Amino acid sequence: MMAPVVDVHTHVVPQGWPELSNACGGDDWPWLRVDSERAAMIMIGETEFRPIGAQCWDAPTRLSDMADDGVDVQVVSPTPVFFSYERPADQAMKVARIFNDLALTVCADGGDRLVPFCQVPLQDPDLACAELDRCLANGHAGVEIGNHVGDRDLDDAGIVQFLQHCAQVGAPVFVHPWDMPTGPRLDRWMARWLTGMPAETHLSVLSMILGGVFDQVPESLRLCFAHGGGSFPFWLGRADNAWHRRGDVVRGQSALPPSHYTHRFSVDTVVFDPSALRLLVDTMGEDRVLLGSDYPYPLGERPVGAVVRKSDFLTDTQRAKLLGGNALTFLGRG
Repeated sequence: MMAPVVDVHTHVVPQGWPELSNACGGDDWPWLRVDSERAAMIMIGETEFRPIGAQCWDAPTRLSDMADDGVDVQVVSPTPVFFSYERPADQAMKVARIFNDLALTVCADGGDRLVPFCQVPLQDPDLACAELDRCLANGHAGVEIGNHVGDRDLDDAGIVQFLQHCAQVGAPVFVHPWDMPTGPRLDRWMARWLTGMPAETHLSVLSMILGGVFDQVPESLRLCFAHGGGSFPFWLGRADNAWHRRGDVVRGQSALPPSHYTHRFSVDTVVFDPSALRLLVDTMGEDRVLLGSDYPYPLGERPVGAVVRKSDFLTDTQRAKLLGGNALTFLGRG
């Protein structure tokens, strides 16, 4: 029997939510300008942030697209603009509860084909652990986190505490880049997404390695980085070279060279090109690459899984792992 095709990288935006200033305190929250029954705009103040369609909130639309693309299961994660890590922790906790509960409602209409991941107030590890536990009890299967909290990267003690809790309770963690740097050189051509996202993800993988996180967190932690691990897989050799040649500066808290830790995390397939996918498989191993699409956003892959299906260097066994088998292991269902 063929394993199901599982897309681990998709996003949800509920169609409606309370006025967040009233529900959570503070101001300048994102809000949704509804343009029609099937179209809306995420607004930040009076600035248009992102147009979205019914795919973001309507389960039948998602299921129809999944059928078109041959996808059996989607992991459905929050959209990072709502993480709210820059806000007071109590406000971030309140908004997380609102969006987590609404996401369950969206996914309930998809049965077991839509697998919800929650968000947490990562700036406060105790609140983050409490919200994760609440969400797991309510039906979420895991958690999506941003790749940093302000200037605190993933080797920050509080974030490590949260990751240790994820390992303890068996919650898979999907790491998504967000809050990329801005500036004149990055605000053209969507450069924040085209260069900033890969760089952010690369930096966060390095922070976990050189910050010694993988030497502190048990191997039971299931962790996946979005967007193919960013630029990290291409530059792993450079990181190893620096670790050996300038260990006085580069080595940090890591016990072993960076290449030793590639078995400790996974990456998705959102790289769009067979040659890039070959590099991922060669660098990470065939068990550490999971199908992802970034559905339903326009920089995502459609049809989902196209790069895996057309990569003729993969064996049938490898292709089956990338399309679903590895994701089932990540979800704890393999």
